[in-house]
Amino acid sequence: MRLVGPQSLVLRALKRSDAAAFAEVRVANRDWLRPWDATLPGASVPGGSAAWAASSLDEQSSDPNLRAALKEERTAFHFMRRALKARARRGEALPFAIEIAGSFRGQVSVSDIQWGSIGSAQIGYWIDSRMAGRGLVPLAVAMTVDACFFELGLHRVEINIRPENAKSLRVVEKLGFRFEGVRRGYMHIAGKWADHRSYALLADEVPTGLTSLYTRDRGWADG
Repeated sequence: MRLVGPQSLVLRALKRSDAAAFAEVRVANRDWLRPWDATLPGASVPGGSAAWAASSLDEQSSDPNLRAALKEERTAFHFMRRALKARARRGEALPFAIEIAGSFRGQVSVSDIQWGSIGSAQIGYWIDSRMAGRGLVPLAVAMTVDACFFELGLHRVEINIRPENAKSLRVVEKLGFRFEGVRRGYMHIAGKWADHRSYALLADEVPTGLTSLYTRDRGWADG
């Protein structure tokens, strides 16, 4: 599935060729993303600053730590892509790359799809910090919500966010998601089980689509 929106934003399937761009964005944003990244119980959590300036992200760099970090992220990308493709084939997920002006800038994914009498799914997302503050994350989420409701025929979408993640909380507030309560110890984040605030939206709450509502409020032309 390929979704085209305003502001040169495209949601598309992940490609093998995204590996290098994924690695560069993740390495440049490690400090930005680390507080919100899922971790495995019992695994060590890296400490200290691990981000490099975007201008230094060269795989031929003389910095061995940078080269190792880029390699680690490329390996993680291929593992993640294979896992997401398998889940998508089983009808459990719908993963997208966020492309802005032709460049890979992040991800938005539909997961835990429940069909039939439940008809629900969860949405997660992350973006390059250099793209933050432009209204692009809410746009990507709105487009994904519309795909869930109008393409997949789901009834309900849910987003779970750490209480400390103010930027992500603003995303769901802008889009009209309703707060439904706190999920205690919902996910292992940054080395510990963390509570999350749970927000949801129903299909009949946005009968004409969420993207059109959001872009109209922003004064953007709907793609």
